[in-house]
Amino acid sequence: MTQPLTVASRAQVPPFQVMDILQRVAELRAAGRDVVSLCAGEPGGGAPGPVSAAAAALHASGTTLNYTPALGTGELRAAIAGHYRRWYGIDVPARNVAVTTGSSGAFMLTFLAAFNPGDRVALARPGYPAYRNILRALGVEVVELECGPATRYQPTPELLDAAAREHGPLTGLMLASPANPTGTMVSRAELTALAGWCADAGVRLVSDEIYHGITYPLPGAEDPRGVCAWELGRESVVISSFSKYWGMTGWRLGWALVPDDLLASVDALAGNVALCPPAPAQAAAVHAFGEASYAEAEASVAEFAGTRDALLAALPRLGWGPAAPADGAFYLYAELGQALAGFPDSAAYCAALLEEEGVALVPGADFDAGAGRKAVRLSFAAGRAAVQEAVERIVRFQAAPR
Repeated sequence: MTQPLTVASRAQVPPFQVMDILQRVAELRAAGRDVVSLCAGEPGGGAPGPVSAAAAALHASGTTLNYTPALGTGELRAAIAGHYRRWYGIDVPARNVAVTTGSSGAFMLTFLAAFNPGDRVALARPGYPAYRNILRALGVEVVELECGPATRYQPTPELLDAAAREHGPLTGLMLASPANPTGTMVSRAELTALAGWCADAGVRLVSDEIYHGITYPLPGAEDPRGVCAWELGRESVVISSFSKYWGMTGWRLGWALVPDDLLASVDALAGNVALCPPAPAQAAAVHAFGEASYAEAEASVAEFAGTRDALLAALPRLGWGPAAPADGAFYLYAELGQALAGFPDSAAYCAALLEEEGVALVPGADFDAGAGRKAVRLSFAAGRAAVQEAVERIVRFQAAPR
């Protein structure tokens, strides 16, 4: 008699609701429906011209594309280090730059190297679901910090003190600034306080900075692109990516700034897990750090800013509840307020909105299993025309009798 096969319990992580929504969007479009999708956190402009041109030339040349070193080519690692001199005025040794298969690869390598099964890692709720899902799959205890409007949806030393008292000593803090889904950022003073708390408590800070540069600062702001955790010390891990600021989501390239004590482990893990990041993407990505590529990226950020302004101006028409301040990234995270009347939760609201008006939003439960049931995330990366059309459809949807 054959024995039943099993699925690992650590693999039982919840899927992203957004993936189901995107599948339904594809089905509706295939059936001829006009759908405005404000789901994906994906810039629409694609890679900067010099990056695409370099990739085309590379493939046309017939160059053999072999494995690279596990942590990336020396040329790209040096270029990334130069980016930190340009933006933050800090010297980052190229040896501490680990190029990865997207920022997702950087999270996996960092979590594997920094945390043991049973360790406790704190993170904000609402927050990007992949953090907690990967950590839990690795046997790490996730301590969710309930971060609301009072703390601008970001952790504080006081919240960390309370979490340590309730759950026991922490081993790590996962921080995102700008954050997904809220777009909120921590100031230099706030990051300094968090980094100091971590240093005093022996807690590893992991700083997700993939949305740096996509920010909407007031004139004269001290840190218009965001504060890099390595400006304050070199014990943290900084994670970033080519996906957002440079619009290169499908190229699957990210990186981590890895402190010396984790470097050998990350290098060994990288060679075993993925061998190397994609070689052609690495060769082309060097050109992301040229003047023309920076200029294209800044033009895209200006377009995001205009779309954000138009969306914020339209909020009174939507009649939703409190919304997180969208300091950066390209998301609006808001409670539905009275617009939720007649629906059991935001997932039902989003499903009906998609079927009736062809507008796709993400239910907040992807980011917060509790309060997120009353909230939605809207991505304005699709551009002003798409957002304005979506607003008109949402207003019509909410006005319909139920």
